[in-house]
Amino acid sequence: MTDSELMMLAENARKNAYAPYSGYTVGAALLLKTGTVVTGCNVENASFGATICAERAAIAAAIAGGNRDFCALAVVGGKANEPANTFFSPCGICRQTLREFCRDDFRILIGCGKEIRTFRLGELLPARFAADAMEKKQ
Repeated sequence: MTDSELMMLAENARKNAYAPYSGYTVGAALLLKTGTVVTGCNVENASFGATICAERAAIAAAIAGGNRDFCALAVVGGKANEPANTFFSPCGICRQTLREFCRDDFRILIGCGKEIRTFRLGELLPARFAADAMEKKQ
């Protein structure tokens, strides 16, 4: 799967977003090592803490389907009913969630129009908190 194809799937997922409060819709497409793609969109809630980001929606759907081996994530967002007009990266909670399942070299694609920028998870979350931080030192 090409980066452009993955980004197109994220754009399609964005169409399903529920964002009546912010008016900002986001779509994500998570490429699994099997070649399958799992998508997600943001789902807002009047109680903002209950809102789920597109990235975490895709991760949760993949986990629910028994998948934990991810290759790349494409993300696109912008004002509802408008083309994406700015680059943005996943929020801190999404970055930390990705780090639970992915290594620092995991690819994150961020789209704006026809342009795609690629980052590594380690670039976006350099001072990560991971399971190894909780290991007891003897």
